[in-house]
Amino acid sequence: MANSELNRYEQLANDLAQAIREGLLRPGDRLPSVRQTCQRRGVSPSTVFQAYGLLEAHGLVEVRPRSGFYVRPQPRPLRPAPQAAVPKPEAMDVAVSALAFDILESTRDPGVVPLGSAFPAPNLFPLDELARAGTRAMRRLRPEQVTTALTIGDQGLRETLRRRYALQGVPLLPDELVVTNGAMEALNLCLQAVTRPGDIVIIESPTFYAALQALERLKLRAVEVATDPAEGVVLEDLQRLLDLHPVAACWFMPNLQNPLGAVMPPKRKRQLVELLARHGVPLIEDDVYGELHADVRRPPPAKAFDKGGNVLHCSSFSKCLAPGYRVGWAAAGRHVAQVLRLKMMTSLGTSMPSQLAIAEYLVQGGYDRHLRNLRSALNTEQHRARRMVEHSFPAGTRVTLPAGGYFLWLELPEQVDALELHRRAMAAGISTAPGVLFSADRRFVHHLRLNVGHPSDPRVDPALRTLGQIASALGASQRQATGGRRREAGAS
Repeated sequence: MANSELNRYEQLANDLAQAIREGLLRPGDRLPSVRQTCQRRGVSPSTVFQAYGLLEAHGLVEVRPRSGFYVRPQPRPLRPAPQAAVPKPEAMDVAVSALAFDILESTRDPGVVPLGSAFPAPNLFPLDELARAGTRAMRRLRPEQVTTALTIGDQGLRETLRRRYALQGVPLLPDELVVTNGAMEALNLCLQAVTRPGDIVIIESPTFYAALQALERLKLRAVEVATDPAEGVVLEDLQRLLDLHPVAACWFMPNLQNPLGAVMPPKRKRQLVELLARHGVPLIEDDVYGELHADVRRPPPAKAFDKGGNVLHCSSFSKCLAPGYRVGWAAAGRHVAQVLRLKMMTSLGTSMPSQLAIAEYLVQGGYDRHLRNLRSALNTEQHRARRMVEHSFPAGTRVTLPAGGYFLWLELPEQVDALELHRRAMAAGISTAPGVLFSADRRFVHHLRLNVGHPSDPRVDPALRTLGQIASALGASQRQATGGRRREAGAS
């Protein structure tokens, strides 16, 4: 398919999606017929069918046999989480590893419902196709590839990745990409390349707990920046912190932030990159969830606006294609030489069979079709799970409106301690990720992250109902205890 044709059907789908979001096309409305759309837009029938198919894959429209395409009823929106609270501006030492290990160890038990897991269901991925691709690729392996790919990674995989970035409007230099053992190695190498022990790193609030663990390991101090549940880092607060502290680096997730699911608008990403460049502060961009967006077009990474090599962009295939293969990468900008040196001194290289299998799969095609199916499945499950939360959790529970992915971030009523909820849920065979994991000072006491990326697991709905019952019981007991103390105080 020519690129011009691809652009036309995506543009048509994007225009219709915007009309649905703005209410110009309402639930139950019939989309214009293929013939009408061809006449109005001057496109071919295949373009219209592909555009309508893309809207169907994203859950925006549905097909009615012998009738046409209709706008799907969207779930009733829940009460969204409040606006970002401004965290304390002080630098903090980090110590979360023990708590994180104790809590996350529970997700390894297959008998536990994995609502606290960081990964979606493995049956969502084309593991059989990847295995066959790996077999074909290994038969063609030349002996010299084993050594020439050391440290920097397989040339074929890096060239394929560069082409995909170029099609997204993100040109990368030929030797800028370093293949790593998953995104976590990429992020850790980039963090180590631009910091020294005792340095200050700005992180989001809440932030992904692995970022806190990395700071703890490298003896770095954290400063948390206010993060909006819909649009990510609050730039005004970031400016204030940059003026207040000698900041060595920032570690942000501009696309589908974990745990909030926020996506920074392109204009704010550009402003973020320009602000940090003026201050000479490197941005470590964690973009592992970018491919799981719910919109028609992939949101651009912050790297797309990088003019001086100041953004160290990191991603992997672990959340979108090949969990367990441990293939990630860093586009480290002007810091690539230091990242390469650090990788050489630590892991030296990345598994060649894993790299070749993924490279072969990408070249053979089907990856974008897999991504559309994956996004559709996760988007449908996310909406369904949010409805379950609305019906099952106590009044006053707030929940984010993620722009994709498979996490929900809940703010529970203040009487409900999320860590106690986690302990009681584990006794019932349900794992969760309590909010205290997502901040250096454990400030999110009444918050909870839920993994809803398991659409075929029949245990999920009963587990959500059980969690809601436990949360309601905790809230009621706390209110009763508080009321008792007040009565005693009044009697005295």
